[in-house]
Amino acid sequence: MGKGFRWYVMFGIVFLISSTGINAMQKNIDYVTNFDLNKYLGKWFEIARLPTSFEKDMIQVTATYSLRKNGKVNVQNEGIKNGTHKTAIGTAKIAKDVNSGYFKVSFFWPFYADYKVIELDPDYQYAMVASSYDYLWILSRTPKLPDDVLKKLLEKAKALGFDIGRLYFTPQN
Repeated sequence: MGKGFRWYVMFGIVFLISSTGINAMQKNIDYVTNFDLNKYLGKWFEIARLPTSFEKDMIQVTATYSLRKNGKVNVQNEGIKNGTHKTAIGTAKIAKDVNSGYFKVSFFWPFYADYKVIELDPDYQYAMVASSYDYLWILSRTPKLPDDVLKKLLEKAKALGFDIGRLYFTPQN
């Protein structure tokens, strides 16, 4: 079994186990409406994240979303860990309706975890995503966000109850 495959399996297991016990708490975090999946598809750069064991020591992290023939979304997470390129492939399905930014994501079938888009630029240039209060990602279409936009997202995350003092700002160079 290759190292890449082991990373993929561990990523999925840790993500799913850690998120399944807290989905009840997650219900009070609202997700965006008037969501357009086609505009959300494509590559996103990870600007910041709450620390996770499956992304420990990862830099240059990106997430690329593409539509599958079956209507589900392909999720391809990539990054560099200790000089080695790592990839994890998952599947997302719409959890509520097509106009909501609420998905169920699986990196290890048949287990799914919440993926809620909790803030989204009207032009789909940045987003903030949560799975629970322990999992938060700030994403951008570019490797760097303008300072004023980042400040706005951090203020919203803090107001929602996230511990922004724990955020890891992902190197994208």
